[in-house]
Amino acid sequence: MTTTDTSENISSVYRFLAQCMEYPDQSWMSDNFFLALDNLLDNLGGQTEKESIHKALAGPSKYTDSIEDLQVEYTRLFINARPHVVAPPYGSVYIDKSLQGKFAGDTLAFYREKGFAMDDSADLPDHLIHELEFLSLLAADNDQEGEELFLKKFFRPWFRQFHQRVVAESQHPYFQVVSQLIDFFTKEEDNDGFQLNPA
Repeated sequence: MTTTDTSENISSVYRFLAQCMEYPDQSWMSDNFFLALDNLLDNLGGQTEKESIHKALAGPSKYTDSIEDLQVEYTRLFINARPHVVAPPYGSVYIDKSLQGKFAGDTLAFYREKGFAMDDSADLPDHLIHELEFLSLLAADNDQEGEELFLKKFFRPWFRQFHQRVVAESQHPYFQVVSQLIDFFTKEEDNDGFQLNPA
C-alpha cells in the first residue's frame, strides 16, 4: 500500500467519523451507512460493539424507528439536557471553560494557516465534526506533520474529556462506540488496539 493510499484511507475514515457525529437523520443514516459501520468494526475486531449497536437498534423496521431514539440521545448528550449538556462537542468548553473562547479562535487560525476557510453559516470551528473534517482534509493532502500537530495541539487535549463523558454517560451504545472509534483513530501510535472500554 502506498503513502497516497494510506492517506486516502485515513481521510475517508475521518470523514466517515465526522458523519457519524452528525444529528441522526434518515437521509444519511441508512442501511448502507450501518453496513459501512459494521465493516469498520469488523476490520477492528469490534464484534461485541457491533452486536451491541444492532441489539439497541433492533425493531420492526430495523433502522427507521430507532432513528428517533438516536435523535433523543444525541440531543441529550450534545445539545440540550438538564441540568446541563452531558458532553458539549466544542473544544473551547473544555479548554477555556466557555463556548467560543480563545481556543475556538486559535483553531480557526490553524485552519487558515493550512489554507482552509469555513463557511459563514458553519458552526463554531472547534466543533468535533469540523475538527474531524479538517483532519480528513489534512490526510487527503498527505500533510502528516500538520495532522500530527493538529491532533496534539487542538484535538487530543479536549477530546479525552469529551470521550470519557460520552462513554460514561451515553444511554445508547452507538455513541459510545463512535466515540471509541474516534479515540482509536486519533490516538498516538502507541495505542493498544480497539476496545470499547479500555482498562
